[in-house]
Amino acid sequence: MPAKIIDGKELARRTREQLAVTVAELTETFGSAPGLAAILVGDDAASETYVRTKRRQATECGIRSTAHRLAGDTTEADLLEVVRGLNADDAVDAILVQLPLPRHIAIRRVLDSVLPYKDVDGFHSRNAGLLAVGQAETVPCTPRGCLALLRDTHGDDEAGRLGKLAGQHAVVVGRSSIVGRPMAALLTAENCTVTLAHSRTRNLPEVCQQADVLVAAVGRPEMVRGEWVRPGATVIDVGINRVERDGVSRLVGDVAFDEASEIAGAITPVPGGVGPMTVAYLLHNTVELYRRRRAGESGSG
Repeated sequence: MPAKIIDGKELARRTREQLAVTVAELTETFGSAPGLAAILVGDDAASETYVRTKRRQATECGIRSTAHRLAGDTTEADLLEVVRGLNADDAVDAILVQLPLPRHIAIRRVLDSVLPYKDVDGFHSRNAGLLAVGQAETVPCTPRGCLALLRDTHGDDEAGRLGKLAGQHAVVVGRSSIVGRPMAALLTAENCTVTLAHSRTRNLPEVCQQADVLVAAVGRPEMVRGEWVRPGATVIDVGINRVERDGVSRLVGDVAFDEASEIAGAITPVPGGVGPMTVAYLLHNTVELYRRRRAGESGSG
């Protein structure tokens, strides 16, 4: 029996609808709308598309959105100066530094220059550390979106208290600080038994076959084959890879979808799975940062 297709577009739409109501209420309460500022360095086409989508959906939710586009040869010092200006701007509640950055710029230095309570992506070392010790404040958008998809797919137990994720074996393939590691931390907090694997894990196919929940975030097109998937498992495919086949360019994930969908119990498509949820939770994080600042909970003074 073919797997259930997990519809990220639909869940993202519902999430944005709820956010729009929340934003309207908060704007009336505090007298101003949440402010999101995006910084884009260079002319990467995919990044430009992402920023444009994020800004459009932010506006639809009632969030004020601005974009700061810098040339690809912008110096690290000039980029840091832009960040400092946004840190000091009281109208800006959330700052997004669109990745990737040009190679001459130290990514960690830039990410840590964003004030933790304006760090909408949850990439600041302080926010990453809090997540690692189970006291998360701002969680990276993609893992948070993945968890929302899993919760929506698995639901709660009959008493409505303990999520059905509890006790399941989750395997996360990919150890990046952007997706893999925070995803493992979130699943641990859900009381899953978590294995954090990667491309150099010994017997990786066998490790994946043990998973009740398999999250692929390794950045390699269709690396996870159908036979790696345990029958009935839930598969979350984070990968977005552009490949050329027979002269046609198309997007594929890190999972061989056609193969895996014949074995899995539920699976996200690419596109239309994790991607829309990443944007939805960028907006969700923006609203949370705004609420904390306006309510005086962020330590921003």
